[in-house]
Amino acid sequence: MGDRKYRQRGYMDSSRGERPEKKRPTPPGERLGPRTPNMPRKRALARCSNCGVILPATIQYGGKCPQCGFELHCCKQCANFDTASRFECTQPITARIPRKGSRNECNFFMPRVTVERETSTSRPTDARAAFESLFKK
Repeated sequence: MGDRKYRQRGYMDSSRGERPEKKRPTPPGERLGPRTPNMPRKRALARCSNCGVILPATIQYGGKCPQCGFELHCCKQCANFDTASRFECTQPITARIPRKGSRNECNFFMPRVTVERETSTSRPTDARAAFESLFKK
């Protein structure tokens, strides 16, 4: 039993001929463990339900969209608007509002605010600048 048929490394290793593993010294500034991912920041913002422009935080919802003129105090702009629920609203309203894009005086109105990731901080003004920014040196 002293003589084995297979002598390659890893097969029935024993203390005979075993080499100690060399550990690489860790540099003083190197971290051990997994790295934390670099996730983009998030921001809460409101958009116009008609044109999609970002509405400023100081806008009055009794007015109109600064870009397209769409009414901001309407069902389509409300956080409670849901096409699958009764009267297309998640709140207990007594009658259906027929025009969802026109101004109404609903007491349950809350502006729809979404949370989006900030993917870029600067945007080029023209296509040429966008193309050249891809291949900066």
